[in-house]
Amino acid sequence: MKVLVTGGAGFIASHIADAFLEAGHDVVILDDLSTGFEKNINPKAKFVKLDIRDKEVENLFRDEKFDVINHHAAQMDVRRSVADPAFDAGTNIIGTINLLQNSIKYGVKKFMFASTGGAVYGEQEYFPADENHPTNPVSPYGISKLSVEKYLFFYYNEYNLNYTILRYANIYGPRQNPFGEAGVVAIFTSKMLKGEQPVINGTGKQTRDYVFVKDVVNANLITLDDTASDIYNVGTSKETDVNYLFNTLNEIIGKNYEEKHGPAAPGEQMRSVITSEKMFNKFNWKPSTELKEGLKETVEFFRTDLK
Repeated sequence: MKVLVTGGAGFIASHIADAFLEAGHDVVILDDLSTGFEKNINPKAKFVKLDIRDKEVENLFRDEKFDVINHHAAQMDVRRSVADPAFDAGTNIIGTINLLQNSIKYGVKKFMFASTGGAVYGEQEYFPADENHPTNPVSPYGISKLSVEKYLFFYYNEYNLNYTILRYANIYGPRQNPFGEAGVVAIFTSKMLKGEQPVINGTGKQTRDYVFVKDVVNANLITLDDTASDIYNVGTSKETDVNYLFNTLNEIIGKNYEEKHGPAAPGEQMRSVITSEKMFNKFNWKPSTELKEGLKETVEFFRTDLK
């Protein structure tokens, strides 16, 4: 199959592009390099530097005749979405509609969308959240992701465009960007290895469901051929608070930093954890990487990358 991977120079999608290529698919990567890095781009893929909102995207669809769109390009910083909701919506909603319109026009068979299993549910009513949990996002980022999910339902009903929505938990692992506001594992790891004091937002008791990037890649591979047009959570069903994460990384890296706390971040949820029972029942998918094992692999990547 010919697959367009948007955001394929970024942390998650670059791993997915690698896996699709290894599985024998023809891969084109679309990325504007605003947050991604050229070093993440697999040389076996065709790379096009372009913003998903640009009109030139149509030329790419017309020329390449994609079978599948795997859409990861996004504004993914919750705090930036709170500060600038219009920018968030412009990228995440308008940019995606541009891809969807061209998908219909040029005969794309399937659209895979990276959504969020934390932000679309908002402050949870029960734990862990399944796919039927009420969707009450408390940030513009979560709202934009949920909006795209609704658009996908529209495009399926109106144009019969098959879709797969993967609601990710908090993904960590090699290639995660340590320079933004998102990605606490990468931020803490990078700072500790550089000899800098990390700062924990708020009490550090806020919990997340941390899933390793390789497990997320497998979820994308497994659902590539799915024709159900459905939504699947991709997580571990385990809650981990930020303080535990900080202290575990401290131990792995061999540092002795004390917990230093700063102000709480606006728009940040206190608890977030999802269940992937639906993925397990249908595809026999479950995360295979324990948190401490994944953190060790992530630290080793950053040790090499920061040299």
